[in-house]
Order: sequence, then structure tokens, then C-alpha cells
Amino acid sequence: MPRLEALPSRWLMPAAWLGLLLLAGWAMPLAEPLWQWLAPDARQLVYQRAAFFTLLGRHALTVGLATAITVSLGIGAGIAVTRKAGRDFLPLVAQLASLGQTFPPVAVLALAVPALGFGLLPIVVALSLYGLLPVVRNTIAGLRGVDGAATTAARGMGMTAGQRLRQVELPLAAPVILAGVRTSVTINIATAALGATVGASNLGDPIIAGIVNGNTAYVVQGAVMIALLALAVDSLFSVWQQRMRRS
Repeated sequence: MPRLEALPSRWLMPAAWLGLLLLAGWAMPLAEPLWQWLAPDARQLVYQRAAFFTLLGRHALTVGLATAITVSLGIGAGIAVTRKAGRDFLPLVAQLASLGQTFPPVAVLALAVPALGFGLLPIVVALSLYGLLPVVRNTIAGLRGVDGAATTAARGMGMTAGQRLRQVELPLAAPVILAGVRTSVTINIATAALGATVGASNLGDPIIAGIVNGNTAYVVQGAVMIALLALAVDSLFSVWQQRMRRS
């Protein structure tokens, strides 16, 4: 019964942020007095080259693709270097993951565009590299933090190395790994706005257009949508983590 009572309060914050996100996308034209105050000299107050919900969908797609790549590479690398055969490569993998964040995404885009062209692919590559470090670090920390008694007991039950990994180590390390994924996704939601500079249309479009045209209203509109999306996704991860800890 206590679990049933806690359920509505757990989902209250994600629902609130998601509701505000949808409300903001719908109500942008209704806030013209605010935009007029922010950009009194602007000819156009509300960004109209694409609907905000269309830009939101493109933004979510960009981050989703990058997250899929980052999680696959990051967790895979973390597992590999915590196995006996791959432990010697742990420092190298950690340094390579760190290198992805030391390179600014703008620099990665500048290097990727000549090879990959304009559009979605360069920003997905940049986000995948930029979001790799927290996933790799947390995967390594989570797996190394698994209680040795649990793995010893699993070995005593006759489990193979693969079975111990899938049924014991990964479930126990999952909350720590998920925290790394949460950090990676939240960072990339904001960073994905740079995709607008290389032809990957998303919620960065009004921000870039606002900067180019000196229209503060456009900048605020894009920033508000991105911030609300990040808060909604982060709160969903928070609920997911809470459920993992209780299970």
C-alpha cells in the first residue's frame, strides 16, 4: 500500500515539467507582450520557420541517436576493461573517453563536417563523443563496486562468467550506470542546439537565428524549450533511479 501511495508523487515532477514543455510550445504566440518587451525592435517576435513541436521532435531524435551510440560504446567499453582480459586497457579507455569531453563540440563539428557533410550525422558524432565520459566512468565504477561476496556466491552456484555479468554484476551496478547515462543525456540535450549551425534543424534553430538577427526573443524561446526538455528528461531519469534502488 505505501508503494501505491508514493506512485503519484514520484511522477508529479516529470509530469509537471512535461506539461510545462508542451504548454510552452503551444503558447509561444500568446506571449507576444513578453517577446515585445525582450525585442522591441524585432520585426517578428515568434520564431516561425518551423513549428516548435517539430523542432522538439528533431531535437529529441538527435539526442536519442547520440545516446544510443554513447550507451552502447560506453557500457561496452566499461564492461570490457573490468574483465580480466581487458584490465590492462583500462587507463587507455579512460583517457580516450576523457578526450571526447576535452574537445569542444564546436571543434568536433568543424572537423566532422568536411568528412560527413552537413545535417544530422556530424552533430550525432559530436554528441556521442561528448557524452561518452560519464557513461564509461560510471560503468567502470559500478562494476568495480559490486560486492565481491555476490560474485563469489554466483560462482559457487556454477554460473558462467557471462551469467554472472548479466544476472549479478550488471543489475547491481545498474543504478550507478544509469546515473552516468542521466548526466550524459542532460548535457547533450543542451549541446545538441549546436546542430543548428551545421544544418541539423532542432531547438537550436531559434537560438542561432536570434543571435544572427539580434533578436533576443528568439534566443529565449529556444532556450526555454531546451531547458524544459532537459528538466523533463532529468526528472524521468530520477524516477527510474528511485525505482531501481527500491527493487
